[in-house]
Amino acid sequence: MHGPDPMNPHPMAGFDRVCFLKPVISRPNIEVGEYTYYDDPDAPEEFENRNVLYHYDFTGDRLVIGRFCAIATGVTFIMNGANHALDGISTYPFQIFGGGWEKGFEESSLDSGYRGDTIVGHDVWIGRQAVIMPGVRIGNGAIIAAHSVVTRDVPDYAIVAGNPAELRKKRFDGATIAALLHISWWDWPVEKISRHINALRAGDVSALQDGD
Repeated sequence: MHGPDPMNPHPMAGFDRVCFLKPVISRPNIEVGEYTYYDDPDAPEEFENRNVLYHYDFTGDRLVIGRFCAIATGVTFIMNGANHALDGISTYPFQIFGGGWEKGFEESSLDSGYRGDTIVGHDVWIGRQAVIMPGVRIGNGAIIAAHSVVTRDVPDYAIVAGNPAELRKKRFDGATIAALLHISWWDWPVEKISRHINALRAGDVSALQDGD
């Protein structure tokens, strides 16, 4: 047992709404791990164009998504290119329209709104139509509820919901979370993962610790 081919964009025969993202991403500023999928009945392979917004090369930010993540329909990543200068009286972007309005504009005025790279860990489930704001870091094993707006970092194995998203609970106790992060099963060779599928489904941490 070796699992599906991670470089096959549509691993489920006859069910093209599910798409492994790694083989369809072309932008150098987006990195997606193996087996992470996006579910959408309308062209899921267009994820980088439809779901990653305001992601301009000149901003220099990156979107990094780990392995084994599940991304539901309509999830949106807002990147740093959406930010406006915050230091003046008006936040209106006069400079982008030209006609002389660009004169005197200093790109450094945008720095106050820059939030850095957006990082999604491994084994993260992001619910339908959630919005991830710039510079957020989502920990391994986290769950983002549907329609949430994530404006700040999400801890490992946390469940967050709402607008803005707030911590609802941790999926496991502290000791279990520490053990899972130490195991980091998502980094295992696929053959080893395949041998431990039942333990992963059952939540059998001891089997993951003892297995080889």
